[in-house]
Amino acid sequence: MLNSIITGTEITTSAFFICTAVSLLLGLGAAALSMFRAKYSQSFVVTLAMLPAMVQIIIMMVNGNIGAGVAVAGAFGLIRFRSAPGSAREIGMVFLTTAIGLATGMGYVAIAAVFFTVMAVFSLLLTLVGFGAGGANERVLKITIPENLDYDGLFDDLLKKHTLSAELERVKTTSMGTLYELSYKVVLRDPQNSKEFLDQLRTRNGNLSIVCGKPVTKEAL
Repeated sequence: MLNSIITGTEITTSAFFICTAVSLLLGLGAAALSMFRAKYSQSFVVTLAMLPAMVQIIIMMVNGNIGAGVAVAGAFGLIRFRSAPGSAREIGMVFLTTAIGLATGMGYVAIAAVFFTVMAVFSLLLTLVGFGAGGANERVLKITIPENLDYDGLFDDLLKKHTLSAELERVKTTSMGTLYELSYKVVLRDPQNSKEFLDQLRTRNGNLSIVCGKPVTKEAL
């Protein structure tokens, strides 16, 4: 059942169409999986759906030299489809579809289908249970204060009331030294009450600029 449908170096017409059909179906499944509870672009998911079939044809064309085929397909699969850096989820999906293409290109369509099913179920379960989402309430808080205020302990009571943890990471002078910018890493107790928190902060900092947002994660291919 898990044996290759390609025997030797000769690829039959039926084997080619079966492998291509499986590649396209599993590619569509991988594209749908990448869209589940995630931000995505149409160009990325369309290319993701086609990637297994493209990797498959590369492997088939170099059937006499599997090592070269794996190297070419691997490099091909890691090409980013846009100039913007990809997220870790997108990189994982590229690897998954590349693996599917490698399997179908060698004729192991059953292995490709089983492998995709296992990985899809595993990915969906981790997403549904919120695995790794512990930092959902984490924020970067930037508060601007005038230079005449002593920032040491100035907001401690408000931070204790509205956050589970708060750490002052950086102090920077701005506007020719007339203002200070305090950068905190905080975990909010209740993100729904962030407006009340910010209102209390701005009454204490003289209604100067306050920025509260999710931390930026730098990811690259």
